[in-house]
Amino acid sequence: MIEINNLTKRYGDLLAVDAVSFKVAPGEVLGFLGPNGAGKSTTMKMIAGFLSPSAGSIRVNGFDVEQQPLEAKRCIGYLPEGAPAYGEMTPASFLSFIADIRGIDPASKDRRIREVVERLGLERVFEQRIETLSKGFKRRVGLAQAILHDPKVLILDEPTDGLDPNQKHEVRALIQGMAKDKIIIVSTHILEEVHAVCTRAVIIASGRILADATPDELEARSRYHGAVTVRTADLEALKSALAGVPGVAEVVIDAEERVATAFPAKGQAIFGAVSRLIQERQLPVNEVSLERGRLDEVFRTITQQSGGRS
Repeated sequence: MIEINNLTKRYGDLLAVDAVSFKVAPGEVLGFLGPNGAGKSTTMKMIAGFLSPSAGSIRVNGFDVEQQPLEAKRCIGYLPEGAPAYGEMTPASFLSFIADIRGIDPASKDRRIREVVERLGLERVFEQRIETLSKGFKRRVGLAQAILHDPKVLILDEPTDGLDPNQKHEVRALIQGMAKDKIIIVSTHILEEVHAVCTRAVIIASGRILADATPDELEARSRYHGAVTVRTADLEALKSALAGVPGVAEVVIDAEERVATAFPAKGQAIFGAVSRLIQERQLPVNEVSLERGRLDEVFRTITQQSGGRS
C-alpha cells in the first residue's frame, strides 16, 4: 500500500503541495488529475523519492521513503514527465544499464530485457540511439525502464503523452494488464485516460486535493448526468416537445451541432419518457443518447472554483 499523510512541499514562499493525504491499495489504478501548476508532478516526485517533502510522510509497502529510501525505491518503477533518458545510448544499452543498477540477476537479465522490449514494441529501434527516436518511442523506452524490475508500485507521469491513438491504446492495455497485482498512480491531463485505465481519480489544484472518487462518482456530479441528447434537423419543434416531458427541467439547443439536450430535474430519470415521446409523435430524429456525465465539465467546475490555474 502507498500511504501519504499531510504531504507538504514548499519552494520559498510558494506552497506547491499543501497537506495532501491519501492511500492507494494493490489493484487500484489511481488517476492523478489537475491543471498545470497544481502540484501533480511534485507529489509524484516525492512519492518516488526524487524530492524531499517539507513536511508529512510517505510509506510505500511499509517503507518510509525518507527513512528507508533504498527499500522503498526497490518497490517502485517511475516514469518521470518527459521520459528522460541518456540520448547517446541505445534502448539496448540503456535497458542493460538499468538492469545492472536495479540488481537484476545476470542469469535472467537478457530474458527480462527481451520480454519488456517485446511487450512495448521496441524491437525495430533496439539498437538506435535514443536521441534519434520519435517522442512516442522515447516514451516507450521510459516505460520499459520503469517496469524492467517488475516493481510492485508504478508511478507514471503522463505515460501516453505524445503517443498516437494506437500507441495510447497499447500503453493503456499494458497498464490494465499490470493493474491486478500492482499499485499504479497515473498523472494525466487526458481525461479520457481516466475512464480507460483508472479505478479511482484524485483531482488536485493549488496543491490541495479537491476530489477523490471513482470516475463514475465524479461524472455523477456533472450537470449532464442523466441528460438526454437528441440529434435532429428540426430543433425548434423538438425543443418545444421536450419541454413538455415530465421531469425535464431545461432544454438547451446547440444549433451548430444540430443537437437538443434535455436536462432532468433533480432525482428524475427522463430517458424513457423522452424515447416514448419521440416514438409517439414520430419526431424526425437521427440519434438519441443518455449522457453519463462529462468529466471535463466536472474537472473545470472543481478546479475553477478553487482558483486553480489552467
